[in-house]
Amino acid sequence: MGFSFAAPLALIGLVSLPFIYWLLRVTPPRPREIVFAPTKILRELRPEEETPARTPPWLLALRLALAAALILAMAGPVWSPTGSVAASSTATLIALDDGWAAAPSWERRVAAAGAIVDSAARAGAPVAIMAVSETAAPALADGARALEKLRSIRPKPYLSDRRASAEAVAAFVKAHPKSRIVWIADALAQGEAAAFANVLKAAAGAGARLEVLVDDHAPLALAAPENDASTLSVEALRADPSSPAAATVAAFDSKGQIIGEARADFGAALRARARFDLPVELRNDVSLLRIVGENSAGAVALLDARSKVRRVALVGGAGLDQAQPLLSPLYYLDKALAPVAQLRQTRPGAVDPIQTLLADRPNVVALADVGLAPGDTFDALSRFVEEGGALLRFAGPRLANAADDLLPVHLRRNGRVLGGAMSWETPKALAEFEPASPFYGLPASKDVSVLRQVLAEPEPGLVQKTWARLSDGTPLVTAERRGKGLIVLFHVNADTSWSNLPISGLFVDMLKRILAMAGESAPLPEEGDAAAASDARVLAPLEALDGFGVLGAPGPNAQPIPAHFAGRAGAEHPPGLYGAGDAFVALQTLQPSDELTRFDFAAAGLSPSALASGAPVDFRGPLLAAAVLAFVVDALVVLVLSGKLRLRPLAAMAGVLVVVAAVANPPDARAATAATQRDREAALTARLAYVVSGDPKVDEVSRLGLEALSKALALRTSFAPGDPVGIDPAKDELAFYPMLYWPVVASAPQPSAKTTARVAAYMKEGGTIVFDTRDALNQRPGGPATPESQWLRDFSKGLDVPELEAVPRDHVITKTFYLLDGFVGRYASGETWVEALPRESKDDAARPVRATDSVSAIVITSNDLAAAWAMDRRGQPLFPLTPGGARQRELALRGGVNLVMYTLTGNYKSDQVHVRDLLERLGQ
Repeated sequence: MGFSFAAPLALIGLVSLPFIYWLLRVTPPRPREIVFAPTKILRELRPEEETPARTPPWLLALRLALAAALILAMAGPVWSPTGSVAASSTATLIALDDGWAAAPSWERRVAAAGAIVDSAARAGAPVAIMAVSETAAPALADGARALEKLRSIRPKPYLSDRRASAEAVAAFVKAHPKSRIVWIADALAQGEAAAFANVLKAAAGAGARLEVLVDDHAPLALAAPENDASTLSVEALRADPSSPAAATVAAFDSKGQIIGEARADFGAALRARARFDLPVELRNDVSLLRIVGENSAGAVALLDARSKVRRVALVGGAGLDQAQPLLSPLYYLDKALAPVAQLRQTRPGAVDPIQTLLADRPNVVALADVGLAPGDTFDALSRFVEEGGALLRFAGPRLANAADDLLPVHLRRNGRVLGGAMSWETPKALAEFEPASPFYGLPASKDVSVLRQVLAEPEPGLVQKTWARLSDGTPLVTAERRGKGLIVLFHVNADTSWSNLPISGLFVDMLKRILAMAGESAPLPEEGDAAAASDARVLAPLEALDGFGVLGAPGPNAQPIPAHFAGRAGAEHPPGLYGAGDAFVALQTLQPSDELTRFDFAAAGLSPSALASGAPVDFRGPLLAAAVLAFVVDALVVLVLSGKLRLRPLAAMAGVLVVVAAVANPPDARAATAATQRDREAALTARLAYVVSGDPKVDEVSRLGLEALSKALALRTSFAPGDPVGIDPAKDELAFYPMLYWPVVASAPQPSAKTTARVAAYMKEGGTIVFDTRDALNQRPGGPATPESQWLRDFSKGLDVPELEAVPRDHVITKTFYLLDGFVGRYASGETWVEALPRESKDDAARPVRATDSVSAIVITSNDLAAAWAMDRRGQPLFPLTPGGARQRELALRGGVNLVMYTLTGNYKSDQVHVRDLLERLGQ
């Protein structure tokens, strides 16, 4: 632990304390002034000898303490609890683990190393600072230079290889046998901790003094992010079973906005998978996953174009394979692609299945033995490819007999029927994938054999278009960029009649890489440019993670990686994004198979000390406060001793003031005054209000949503509301607000019976409440109620809610300002419910809730309206919509305007429908 001063020279002022003591001691208090009075009063005066000649000892001590506090405050004392490390007069080497695991507690590590440097500097010993990621021999320096070196070190986004730096430590010990070595470790066994510990033990055996400081923070990390057809998931890792049993993982989009959160429950294990229950459109927007509260590169997982779920349209040639699925090429494509993509197929008998599927806007169209003739379908597929789609084709008898140019190569016209040049008695095996191929890195399984194929014409550029070939050199897979899109051809069938490739694991891996390329805009190399074919698969660093897990510009040492790089992140290839445009790939800090293991120092023969977790304490503030308090007390004492202020009246006055303040302005009264003031403002200015749910995130979304809606109302209508306000139905007056937005939170407690009665009275007196359960994506027709819906059902039992109905198309709420078909929010799949009022009712008292002026007292939706309205200070939307688009956000705002106009104008618009009949009845 270290106690330091920001301005130690100010301590010289303590030398003046004896002089101050002498000066205060000989200076008597100010004499008491007495006005001449009659003799009777003079008799009651105290004798003159009772007046003290010197300052009382207790006042003297008070003033000396005041002076000492001021001097110490100017010296800037700081207490830094950095571990129990004793000072040493010998050469000191501080080895600092600087991998990603050190980032969450980096400030404590630097503070501990700084305290060691200060202690060595006071003892006159030189110090060497060495980051474990460095391999250069550490150099001794004085305290100032060592601190400068220490402050320049930053945690790296990878785990350092301690074996390389162990040699530098051994060389230092050899040059300084009696040196002192301090290892500030991160307690992870990864990174060759055992080898580094052995070198330190050898140094201790050679006469060096060894000290090990271990941080008590248990790091968490993420590995193996997967975004498949069903869910987005990632594995959370921990090294210590005693660390927290759960971790929260947040998903962010490219703008840094949170899309969702998931929980990873470890239990007794060291690995746990967090799964995000989000629609595929939102999952495809996720670009980064991060463990909440863990600021390190290891706690971040990046997602790239390969992680997006593609929509694939499958079309196969007609035939008997409908009756025998195992003979259908679509059967194998479905099995291979279903786990990683959303598949679309048309019903049997569709007139034009390709045109029908293109209307669903797929990313990839897979044609299994389909020939294309000129016409509308051919033109539509051509436009699909030109605009960025991927066309995946498989050979077969129909393709062999067709003549179209939606192929990457020209097929041999003679002998393209079964038999002849494309049939062999001996099956052909696969050749190894070349470095320029997107399949490079996949094992060319020797179990895959090909009996038949369609052959490509030996034309210029065929080599560059070939992604896979057979052992005899003939192409197996060819591809070509066309416009913004891609055309890929498998020269074999998609079933097992020509080869066993469709039933191999290699087939799935090949399709995954083709799907990852769908939508990429990076062009393939030009024909005949072999060098470019090799260089085209090299990806330059685009953005890199730092040790704290923040994406930024890559460092000067970052080098490009080859496509489908399978190595580990390091100094030359830091974790981050590589590539250009939208064709980038992500290099993770941890690989899918990595584990986190706590290093056993005791088994290694080391006795570590804990690195203190306390933050530095600055005493300047408390000392200045004490000096001010002492000065006030001294002033009061002087007034009392001089007779200008009597002690008993002073105490009595203080007591009276405390009692008066407590009685006249109790906490409840102050709250009532504030509430009255806010009610007064609400009565003078119309405002939209939302019910405070208790969840800070939900309440902030409600505030921002109503704020954006208020601005839209002011711009588009004659109604200009004030700033929205959050209210508590149990305490605040509801009558001032024409409409309440109530976001339902399932974890919130049910309101009390008194609160429910107040809400029911508000509704009967003409108020409207918009209940938003925000669970449209979780609702299932005919399924059980969601937690939010169940919460609302339980609450509504005390409201005497009338019969409800889904908003009819001709309801007045759909035409109060805009003509709408429905009410959408962040989601568009949920229903909106209002009170089902009869066309004519003679008995208003029979209604459970009075709908004043035909306005429904309750509106229920599940589309999360406030999230669709919410915008930041720059007017940018805060949340993505499902299915999305600017049109949906505009319709959400229009629906909000209609809701407000509906509550303010009632059945005004409904009456306008009958204006003609009214005029006729009036004879006009």
